[in-house]
Amino acid sequence: MANNLWKEIDFEKYQYHVTISSNNSEKTIEENKIVRIEDLEKRRNAYGICGECKNPGTGNKWCQKCNAERFEKNFNKWTSGNKEIDELIKYSQLKAVYHQKCLELIPFEDFKEVTYKAEGGFGKIYEAKWPKGHICYWDIENNEWNRRSNIKVALKSLNNFSERITEFINEVKSHLEIYLTDVIQCYGITQKEENYMMVLQFCENGNMRDYLNKSENYIDYESKIEHLYMMARGLSDIHNAGKVHRDIHPGNILFWSASYISDLGMCQREKGEKDNEIFGVLPYMAPEVLRRREYTKAADIYSFGIVMHEFISEDIPYCEIPHDKTLALSICKDGRRPEISGDIPKLLADLIIKCWDDKAENRPTAIELCQKFKKLDEEIKTHCDSEDEDNENSEDDSDKEDNKGKNNNGNKKKNFKLSKKDSGICFQIKECEKFRKKEKIKSKNNEAYKAYFSKSLSECLSCKI
Repeated sequence: MANNLWKEIDFEKYQYHVTISSNNSEKTIEENKIVRIEDLEKRRNAYGICGECKNPGTGNKWCQKCNAERFEKNFNKWTSGNKEIDELIKYSQLKAVYHQKCLELIPFEDFKEVTYKAEGGFGKIYEAKWPKGHICYWDIENNEWNRRSNIKVALKSLNNFSERITEFINEVKSHLEIYLTDVIQCYGITQKEENYMMVLQFCENGNMRDYLNKSENYIDYESKIEHLYMMARGLSDIHNAGKVHRDIHPGNILFWSASYISDLGMCQREKGEKDNEIFGVLPYMAPEVLRRREYTKAADIYSFGIVMHEFISEDIPYCEIPHDKTLALSICKDGRRPEISGDIPKLLADLIIKCWDDKAENRPTAIELCQKFKKLDEEIKTHCDSEDEDNENSEDDSDKEDNKGKNNNGNKKKNFKLSKKDSGICFQIKECEKFRKKEKIKSKNNEAYKAYFSKSLSECLSCKI
């Protein structure tokens, strides 16, 4: 009997799957981890050997050649009834270098407890249970697909589907073209009557505002910087694919154990030309987009800067004024931006200001944001002790009570132990953490935030301006 000789991937050394093209528009944050498809020795070291063809794997427990042959044998056993959708699914199965790039046609009857969740500007979202679950790898011993079973998924349909089949297919294609570590995965396509739906990864903690509003405990800066790093990495993956997201806002940042960029419905190649119509959520739209200039990667960075400020400060931008033409003019002509919260460390405040600079060329790139957050994260972990006995003795009773709590990940909260070797960010964060704890600054205690949450977030999504 044949046996696979797969290896457990050392993620400190290798990425999750091979890279086919080296023509990325930007370098990645972790160039040293890239495994080129032509580098057989590195593939062998990273992923191990396929038990069927004896060639190095192309991803985690995945052989592109053998799995493509396996899928192709079943092509005549299914159809969606739409030639374009069939061809897209078949193409993904033939070209997949690991399981996240492999789509399936999933019978709607396979889903249980389908529940309506929300409606945005372009379609509806449902939550469902999928007992069978998505493909992970081929189990050579049992001659069947190993699946991650009993999972929740999101089902996304488009309004007026018959008129928007091209948009639907382009959105699914975007999921296939982008490295998906920090971008929501598309498992496949399902069909209910005449309507087709994308089957997407479900995030239990909801979008960014859900996450902030529902967190029972204080979310410290270390956790927030980790999440910002993941968000920036996801945006970098989109930009490396030569695309722009075009709709970065809190409703499209989803949280589970990690954070993910979602909704690739407006994601497209950077065109270098003006748009006749403007769609988006006004507070997060770059001034040049409001001026009807071309949408570039720098416009995504502007949106990221507004999101970053909201995530750190837990203050909703422009929540007390109408989101109308007056606000748009103020953003474009007067350079209006959200007021920087006083409890944001200066290093982070400076980065936010760079992101929403009026001149697109002055904004950092997504890869530069990744590098910055990675460095900050490493500095914090280096200078942060799980317990600080020296500082504990000097804390007042309320601080001690706060320190008995846990952060949003369920871990004991950390105190910052300062010494002569401490970096600027650690000192700034320590002072800001003190201020936030003392003033009890939490999203659930913020009246403006509560009032805003009384409305459905989807009411303001994807509005035409």
